[in-house]
Amino acid sequence: MTMAQCEVVQLVSISPRFDTELVRRYGALPLFDKHSATDVPPEAGTARVLVTTARAGFDRGLIDRLPALQAVCSWGVGYDTLDIDAAAERGIAVSNTPDVLDDCVADLAWALLLAVARKVAQADHYVKAGRWRDMGGFPQAMRVSGKRLGILGMGRIGRAIAKRAAGFSMDIGYHNRRAHPEAAGRYFDKLTDLADWCDFLVVACPGGPQTRHLVDAQVLRALGSEGILINIARGSIIDEQALEAALRDGVLGGAGLDVLESEPVMPASFRGMDHLVLTPHIGSATRDTRGDMEDLVLANVEAWLAKGCLLTPVR
Repeated sequence: MTMAQCEVVQLVSISPRFDTELVRRYGALPLFDKHSATDVPPEAGTARVLVTTARAGFDRGLIDRLPALQAVCSWGVGYDTLDIDAAAERGIAVSNTPDVLDDCVADLAWALLLAVARKVAQADHYVKAGRWRDMGGFPQAMRVSGKRLGILGMGRIGRAIAKRAAGFSMDIGYHNRRAHPEAAGRYFDKLTDLADWCDFLVVACPGGPQTRHLVDAQVLRALGSEGILINIARGSIIDEQALEAALRDGVLGGAGLDVLESEPVMPASFRGMDHLVLTPHIGSATRDTRGDMEDLVLANVEAWLAKGCLLTPVR
């Protein structure tokens, strides 16, 4: 296959293994150094499939530069950075990688929840600073078992989070666009009511304009000074200024965040907050899951080129 006849273009590098395999199988044309739609070379004009990631996404300008494009295969479950509407106007199919990362993201939600409630990060610093001999000096933490867990977004990941709550004998409540009769727990029509009811609120809904700053100052006040907020979804869902104020003023008990609104930039005010635990967007970052995500992207590319269908279409 020559460059002039390429069928697959790749917007960003995913991993050495994946990048090599995409070239080996399909002669993929990498666009790693192309920073705008105007940088797309003419030889990409015959590409039928674009490979991207949830972080890099794609926009109307890019797909307009790919006249033969038929499908976009995205690595990652989020699609708020994917211009789905522009793709639909062109009849371009779009896939992501759901299901294979649900368990790992749910695991991290629980890791953050336990870390904040039981002050794990603070305890680690306490021991490493040689303060263990100060018997009784470490502050008491919050029990997790038997408490109330609220989940914002009862999709695949939300359900995986709820499933793990059974082992902690927790009552479950959730807020969603609509109630799911098959879902565990009690449905709350208003997010503020869920926040007022629960001890822990885990954010697991999609990002995008519809959910931007859905968790605002009112929700944080309802969650309260003993409440804990966890976010493994998208940073844009939380009003970060309101969160900073709530943590600073004791309106909220604590938070664990795997995502930030302007990641990788962290608000300077977060630096000294012991009741805030941060991780660098690593919900799916295990060797097993990342490998499964890569394999699913490859399978979607193969399915489109061979059969004209996607295995995991976004819609």
